[in-house]
Amino acid sequence: MRTWIVLLLWACAHQSVNAVALSRGPVRRKTKEIEGRQDKDLLRRSKRGWMWKQFFLQEEYTGTDHQYIGKLHSDMDRGDGTVMYVLAGEGAGTIFVIDATSGDLHATRSLDREEKPYYALRAQAVNKKTGVPLEPETEFIVKLHDINDNEPKFDKEIYTASVPERSHIGTYVTQVTAQDADDEMFGYSAKLAYSISQGHPYFSVEPNTGIIRTALGPSDMDREQREHYQVVIEAKDMAGQKGGLTGSTTVNISLTDVNDNPPRFTQSIYQFSVPELTKVGASVGRIRAVDDDVGRNAEMDYTVVGGDGLDVFDINTDRNTQEGILSVKKPLDYEKKKSYTLQIQVQNTHPDPRFLSMDAKDMATVRVSVEDVDEPPQFEKISYILEVKEDAVVGTVLGSVSAVDPDIRRSPVKYSIDRHTDVDRIFGVYAGNGSIFLQRPLDREEFAWHNISVIATEFRHLDNPEQTSRVPVYIRVLDVNDNPPMLASFYETFVCENAKAGQKIQTISAVDPDEPVGGHRFLFTLAPESSVRANFSVRDNGDNTAGIFTRRSGFGRMHKSTHLVAVVISDGDIPMRSSTGTLTIRVCTCDRDGNMEMCNAEALSSSAGLSTGALVAILLCILILLLIVVLFAALKRQKKKEPLIISKEDVRDNVVSYNDEGGGEEDTQAFDIGALRHPEVMEESKLRRDILPSETLYPPPPLRRTVVASRENADVRDFINQRVQENDGNPTAPPYDSLATYAYEGNGSVAESLSSLGSISSEGEQDYNYLSEWGPRFRKLADMYGGEDSDWDS
Repeated sequence: MRTWIVLLLWACAHQSVNAVALSRGPVRRKTKEIEGRQDKDLLRRSKRGWMWKQFFLQEEYTGTDHQYIGKLHSDMDRGDGTVMYVLAGEGAGTIFVIDATSGDLHATRSLDREEKPYYALRAQAVNKKTGVPLEPETEFIVKLHDINDNEPKFDKEIYTASVPERSHIGTYVTQVTAQDADDEMFGYSAKLAYSISQGHPYFSVEPNTGIIRTALGPSDMDREQREHYQVVIEAKDMAGQKGGLTGSTTVNISLTDVNDNPPRFTQSIYQFSVPELTKVGASVGRIRAVDDDVGRNAEMDYTVVGGDGLDVFDINTDRNTQEGILSVKKPLDYEKKKSYTLQIQVQNTHPDPRFLSMDAKDMATVRVSVEDVDEPPQFEKISYILEVKEDAVVGTVLGSVSAVDPDIRRSPVKYSIDRHTDVDRIFGVYAGNGSIFLQRPLDREEFAWHNISVIATEFRHLDNPEQTSRVPVYIRVLDVNDNPPMLASFYETFVCENAKAGQKIQTISAVDPDEPVGGHRFLFTLAPESSVRANFSVRDNGDNTAGIFTRRSGFGRMHKSTHLVAVVISDGDIPMRSSTGTLTIRVCTCDRDGNMEMCNAEALSSSAGLSTGALVAILLCILILLLIVVLFAALKRQKKKEPLIISKEDVRDNVVSYNDEGGGEEDTQAFDIGALRHPEVMEESKLRRDILPSETLYPPPPLRRTVVASRENADVRDFINQRVQENDGNPTAPPYDSLATYAYEGNGSVAESLSSLGSISSEGEQDYNYLSEWGPRFRKLADMYGGEDSDWDS
């Protein structure tokens, strides 16, 4: 039937086109009339011998021959074969062909309107022989007629939607949309109608819009009974009529939860047991209620609403599991109460009054049994404070502590002191009754408080440290007046020689380590045995200070430079304690204004504000500096110096070098020059300066007197040999393998060196006559070296 309708429409369109092409006369006349009206126009329309607008062609042609579209004809064609038709435009020569002689237009293949709905072509009549256009080119359109060859397609293959449970009929769920590729302007090929093929009777769909709605009431849409639904929606073209094409899609619909179910306990009675030593806040057990709802709608709160354990236990909600956690609120005692009964209530945290009453709740009974535990002794107090006077005798009882076994058997308790808190063992405790007594004397000034720990243990659990308890005991040592007051510091002052009677020269104060309840009250008086009663007096100021005043004038520094004033300081406590302090007063010379001008060293140091300790420190610093200087000088003198004579042949184990450079005859410190002046003279008791004698000194052997025979160098050699023999026989001389050098006088001597080793020629003859010109002090040398021609021979 559909094919016949399409053919009928095509035939009607074809006849209208042919009628236009064959109606030459009316068209020509109309054209001429138009041209007559526009003769005077500047722009004229060109003359045409044919006229058409569009052709129609059915899509999806299935025939074997070319599909005939229509016939093109020009007024210039008289049928003599001189006119040729030419086709151009979209698909010309490939999709569309034209008979050049007859003007018949055909389609060479099947076309799809959904790919391209129309084609624009151009036709022209030309002279077949010359190819000259007979008329202007004319455009026309070939439009494809649509047939229903496309089924509807949905935007999604699967839709997902949700709707709250307990929704009313007609509640909007979602909307589905399908598209049809056929021409919606031509027939009903693209006219769609929606229907539901699966999902009855819970949901419905609007045929024209595709909107899905609920089809049942609140009582039938219960998530707890069924949560997920799969609905199949169909879209059919031809407005849903028979023969239309159909497309389908799936819609997964879920019911969302609402709070329409109250929580319920899984059982009506719960049983728990807990040891009596369970700490406050510890968990006893868990109780559980269930709620068919989910998420936020399933949150619940537990509450203890009744029972004899209302103040002893508490319950909280575990937000992860929605369980009720029963915990201890107060300490338990099996000996006082062995069991408790609780009434527990549960209800939703977020009730919804649209679906659930605000009073929707559930109740359960919880029974808790307290288990007996062997408990350690318990002290009656959490701490004890005891007091004792510092003069209490050893053995005095300060007080007592008390602990009892809380168990039914009431075991006896033993007391002891934790010696870590009483290392010096000052206190003791009687094991049987807990009385604390004194084991050593006390001194409040040393420790005013003592903190100890007393341990209580059952006699049957002496070896179990877990069955013990401790209590702190704070012992306060009370003060007694056992210390006399003393001067606050060492007082040293001065009095001017021109001081007048009644002049104040010093203010003194006192200290006392005791702490009387009413505070200190010191009394200052002059000692009866003081020898200066006539010179100075003491006046008590009433504020624990006193002033020292002169009782006369005319002090004389030369007569007596120092006065010692003895002052008696006593307290006002019972028993009264007193001590005597001495004040040093020095007599100094002052100006008219009382400023000190002259005093002895001690007074000066005192007036300058320097105490004895400061002076001692200054003296120690000076002494240390002097020691450092002496050590530095000694180290510098001990530095190794090179000997005067350095020779490869003179290599010994030890070399003692006396190479101090002196000033010749002017230098009398480095060595005894008299030994060179008078070789025969030798002091019997003279000691070496460079070594420490280790045994009794023996006198050196007598020197052999030498006679100067000539002016030869043998005189010098004899002199040196004598010194060598002297050293060899002297037990205090250096070791034999040491070298003693006597050959250098020093740079300050005009005689320079006397050693033959340093002479220009040790074997040549030398002239020593110049020694006679040096005066009497060098006569001996002139006799020894000057020879027979000396002026002193006569």
